[in-house]
Amino acid sequence: MPIRVLLVDDQPLLRTGFRFILEAEQDVTVVGEAGDGATAMEQSRALLPDVVLMDIRMPGMDGIEATRRIVREASASAHVPKVLVLTTFDLDEYIVEALRAGASGFLLKDVPPDDLVQAIRVVAGGEAIVAPSVTRRLLDRFANRLPSAQERAVPARLDRLTERELEVLQLIAKGMSNAEIAAKLVVSETTVKTHVGNVLTKLSLRDRVQAVVLAYETGLITPGARS
Repeated sequence: MPIRVLLVDDQPLLRTGFRFILEAEQDVTVVGEAGDGATAMEQSRALLPDVVLMDIRMPGMDGIEATRRIVREASASAHVPKVLVLTTFDLDEYIVEALRAGASGFLLKDVPPDDLVQAIRVVAGGEAIVAPSVTRRLLDRFANRLPSAQERAVPARLDRLTERELEVLQLIAKGMSNAEIAAKLVVSETTVKTHVGNVLTKLSLRDRVQAVVLAYETGLITPGARS
């Protein structure tokens, strides 16, 4: 079955562009469009998409509130759509809010078409994705709020993790994929998946996106880190 996608953006031209890109793929179909958050909620209920491609800044109900309500309503039903949020650099202040609202991923609006399609496949498969450029820009934005390396101690909640699991969490928070983490740690991708699963289970996190948020909130990442 193809991945069913709902397009949500207040700019019809952008929706047309996304539709053109997605409908060129055999395993993806666009089932509907919405120009605001309230309509997105209605369409999500009626069309049962697998993935909602969500803009943030829209008239009326914005994408953050729409994401929160879609995820909350879906949690009580058998069908749970994944929300993939698109942003631009001037919307950085909304990123953590949207992730807390239940979004499964974050991409920039200028993402290459192939990367957009792959991201939809990733979140439809139950994983989460955050563009490395978004992660790094977030880190820069909040760096002055994070403790220095000398001041920072591992929060009590993270004491449940092994040293390697803590290292994996740091790499997840820097936007690295399982394959990239495996290459950096010189281990197999299967081993990395095991570590990621252990991190999520021990910290009672839903997915990698929540892991990123936790890493920011606890000051786990050293300000200015890049590798």
